[in-house]
Amino acid sequence: MRRFFHAIRLIAVLAGAAAAVLLAVALTAQPVFAQGAYYELYLGTSSGQIVETSHPAIDKLRYPTVGESVRYEGDRLSELCKAYRAEVVFTETAGDVVNYYLYSPMLGAGVFLKEGYINLHIALSHGQTAAGTPLIFGGF
Repeated sequence: MRRFFHAIRLIAVLAGAAAAVLLAVALTAQPVFAQGAYYELYLGTSSGQIVETSHPAIDKLRYPTVGESVRYEGDRLSELCKAYRAEVVFTETAGDVVNYYLYSPMLGAGVFLKEGYINLHIALSHGQTAAGTPLIFGGF
């Protein structure tokens, strides 16, 4: 009878550990940004593969991601800077797109560009905002 209760306790401990691991994985797979017009995930070990998704939380569990981006209608620069406590490192304009390269203590390490580490990229153009981490890949 002791062996039976010992086995039951062992199974309960293992089930609890598995549940904790699954919870940790699910929490790290949460999308960085609120859902917008569309959401993209950057897969693999680089930004080489971009996948548009309407279910980023599920897809982040299924695929290894190295970044993500979203598009919104309107100018969301101030809102995003405040939400992520982000500081502008530098800006640049390319055509009619204004790019803001920022660092947020709430996001990962990022990449080093020009003047410092960047882990949040926000672009504004034609009444739309694109936000990506660590950068926006593809076009806007």
